[in-house]
Amino acid sequence: MNAPIPSQAKAPSVILVGVDFGHAHFDGDLLELGLLAQTAGFAIADRVSCKRRAPDPALFVGSGKAEEIKMLAQSTGATEVLFDQSLSPAQQRNLERTLELPVNDRTLLILQIFAQRARSHEGKLQVELARLQYLQTRLVRRWSHLERQSGGIGMRGGPGETQIELDRRMIGESIKRTKERLEKVKKQRATQRRQRERRDAYMISLVGYTNAGKSSLFNSLVKARAYAADQLFATLDTTTRQLYLGEAGRSVSLSDTVGFIRDLPHGLVDAFAATLQEAAEADLLLHVVDASNPAHLEQIQSVQGVLRDIGAADVPQVLVFNKLDAMDPASLPRELSDVMELDGESVSRTFVSAHTGQGMSELRALLSQRVMATHPNQGPEELGDLDESENPVS
Repeated sequence: MNAPIPSQAKAPSVILVGVDFGHAHFDGDLLELGLLAQTAGFAIADRVSCKRRAPDPALFVGSGKAEEIKMLAQSTGATEVLFDQSLSPAQQRNLERTLELPVNDRTLLILQIFAQRARSHEGKLQVELARLQYLQTRLVRRWSHLERQSGGIGMRGGPGETQIELDRRMIGESIKRTKERLEKVKKQRATQRRQRERRDAYMISLVGYTNAGKSSLFNSLVKARAYAADQLFATLDTTTRQLYLGEAGRSVSLSDTVGFIRDLPHGLVDAFAATLQEAAEADLLLHVVDASNPAHLEQIQSVQGVLRDIGAADVPQVLVFNKLDAMDPASLPRELSDVMELDGESVSRTFVSAHTGQGMSELRALLSQRVMATHPNQGPEELGDLDESENPVS
């Protein structure tokens, strides 16, 4: 008799909740939150959106809407509720008591995805630091044991120290250790940058909204095999390769960085400072845009906001409108290269398809022009391959 084939574990189902406070970027259909949830391994049970002038201090959505969500969860069998906005620890705790289900927000969802996707030692450290900093503010959330006194003779923490104080101190110590380990990684990355500077390398960084096709464009330019997929945050670790530009007669250093997203948690921006520093210290940014996405203008502004946060707002940019092959035929450009107004300045724009190769020769020509304008008398150079996604520091 054959053994039964084990069935696949069923993905936990969630209800997505978004509140429209009148902001221009509100995603009424919760499409991006749904993609994030699916990326994290959830199944979508239902979606709920509502309008409010301001968040309810206790329940964020108000008691009436909270009861509606509770009934919807019971009827759909949802096991968790995800909010598209950040919740305060008190709001999260009150919602869990009312809904009788785990409640999480966009910030924790992004942290969970980053934890799943980080591959390098540095990436894992950065995610762990962001997770610990987030957890530090949530100690009062769900843990009933935190209300008990655990101090006393012969016990950790000293006489009278509550469990919550002990946990807070332990998290603080973990944050300190993680920061020290990240500092070692940061020094190594700085050494790698100095080596490129000594070779007078022209540094180009790919930046853009997550799932804009940065890694696909990177692979197309340098014939690499970096992981690329049609999903949010397909790759988190910076990879640097040599790109030879024939018209300029020299090689440049091209780096693929982590994708940005609307309302990227500040803890992640801070934690990924070493990785994002590639963009801040670049000679040129290739701002990759998903031209087929109807919300691409809002995504451009989200990326610009993160660039300002990391001190890269003044680095010259070229807008690369990717996924030309997926654009609506009515929206196709008349020319593959033109100029677009961005934050009050005229910025070069070029349309490409990393998938089909359309427009890639024009992009290479544009990069050659930029390099020759900066280093007009430079000849060919050899940089060697640099893969910063493999970090030996432990």
